[in-house]
Amino acid sequence: MKQTISTALLAAVVVAGTSAQQLSSLGSLFDRYTVNPTWAQLPPAMPWGASTSSVAVDGQGRVIAMVRAVPYFRMFNADGSFVRAWGDAGLFHLAHSVHVAPDGAIWATDPDDHVVHKFGPDGKVILTLGKKGASGNDASTDTFNQPNSVGFGPTGDVFVSDGYVNSRVVQFTAEGRFVRILGGKKGAGPGELNTPHGVAVDPQGRVVVADSGNKRLAIFSADGAFLKNLAAPSRGGVAAAPDGTLYVSDVNAGAVTVLKGDQIVDVIKVDGRPHGLAVDVRTGDVYTSSTLADRWNVTKTVVKKAAPR
Repeated sequence: MKQTISTALLAAVVVAGTSAQQLSSLGSLFDRYTVNPTWAQLPPAMPWGASTSSVAVDGQGRVIAMVRAVPYFRMFNADGSFVRAWGDAGLFHLAHSVHVAPDGAIWATDPDDHVVHKFGPDGKVILTLGKKGASGNDASTDTFNQPNSVGFGPTGDVFVSDGYVNSRVVQFTAEGRFVRILGGKKGAGPGELNTPHGVAVDPQGRVVVADSGNKRLAIFSADGAFLKNLAAPSRGGVAAAPDGTLYVSDVNAGAVTVLKGDQIVDVIKVDGRPHGLAVDVRTGDVYTSSTLADRWNVTKTVVKKAAPR
């Protein structure tokens, strides 16, 4: 029988943390995962230098960490070995989140400049959504107010979580043409959002929004209609795996909640403050990045192998 966790139990486990059985150490509630907070190995001459605000996986097993210090992007192999770094001073006002689209393009948000950038293979900006230094309201179609995350649809559409001031997700085509607004009203009612902080599109085409101020996931249809809410701590990132599994991190809980069939099936206690979240779609490995001052790192979480019989 599939194990599920009630919302009340989830809150008790994540917040209280009073024993090893309640995730006071790294690992998962049902002991399904191994958590490694020292996985990423930077060269000795390159300390983290600032918060590791975000993390992404490029589809080939390489992991990109975003750091709020130059160089902004740090790339690693799946074993944690360092590959390269790039991103010169002045590229961001505030480096907030990094994302890899299905076509391999890298996208990143800069909430202080109110923009989202798409980068080419050479690391140069080739497309910008929003207008640098110009803020918009919940009805704006070409400006944001502190956008904080990006998700991608199966046909390349781009979904921007515009949630630090506004209360919405804005959908664009891959070429940057406005499509629609999801949400757009701050509140706790059906279809309303409060500080959306992440967005992903699941295999059903549903748009999953980390509605962090309401401590839930808000689910919208592919055409933008509100469908349902799912209770889960969500001040972090959200990702959808090819099998429909949803992962959502929360900086206050220090944990990743795992949902299958829209039910919570596990909670993974990770290191630090997991502001960023990414899942390797090939392996199911989960990566989180910490913004806790004494724990700047990228943690790798893998499913434990079944013991031989």
